[in-house]
Amino acid sequence: MKRIKIARDFGDLSENSEYDAAKDEQAFVEARIQQLEQMIRNSVIIEDDETTDVVKIGKSVTFKELPDGEEETYQIVGSAESNPFEGKISNDSPMAKGLIGLSVGEEVSVSTPGGDIRVKILAVK
Repeated sequence: MKRIKIARDFGDLSENSEYDAAKDEQAFVEARIQQLEQMIRNSVIIEDDETTDVVKIGKSVTFKELPDGEEETYQIVGSAESNPFEGKISNDSPMAKGLIGLSVGEEVSVSTPGGDIRVKILAVK
């Protein structure tokens, strides 16, 4: 708001690029505020329970691609928190959807964009 007031003081608003830039920035900030408020309104606190061997949101799961793949560990989180580079996958991802509800030792075929893969769940924390 202060930038808009300063830009308005520069004179003619029809040719005032400072004013236009300040208004654009204000619109962006207000849209981001609405987005964050929406995320907060729809957030759900995930309670940790005693069952540790079942894959669900909030848990970290270690699995191995069969027959001879490497072990991979990911935490299953909501879509707003997902970041595969940090080991966090969205509960909406094909891998998470294929693993949720399963337990340690179970094997499952998961359909991914790269094709179907068979995995075995090794650990859930």
